[in-house]
Amino acid sequence: MAATGDDVPIIQAENLTSNVRSILYSRTFLSITGGVVAGIWGFTGLTGFFFYFLIMMVASLGLLTKSKFSVHTYFDSWSRILVEGVFGGLMSFVLFWTFAYDIVHIF
Repeated sequence: MAATGDDVPIIQAENLTSNVRSILYSRTFLSITGGVVAGIWGFTGLTGFFFYFLIMMVASLGLLTKSKFSVHTYFDSWSRILVEGVFGGLMSFVLFWTFAYDIVHIF
């Protein structure tokens, strides 16, 4: 992020795209891993969904600490770190959660 003479922050589009892409990749990876763990541990019903949102909160905190709580240096808004990719990863979580649960507890 660079500053002009008027102290208006300018965000490089390539850097912002790369940062958002890394958030999406990390959330997708955590969704798949969390789904497998939830299935192996035998979570059912709302417990599994609470586990997913707990993982996403920890991921958001990790991203905030990685950026040293200076969000506007790397992203254009707080919502990029807090909610970007959370609901997109939910489908991957449910898929791998049910798959791992079926393999471990049913077969």
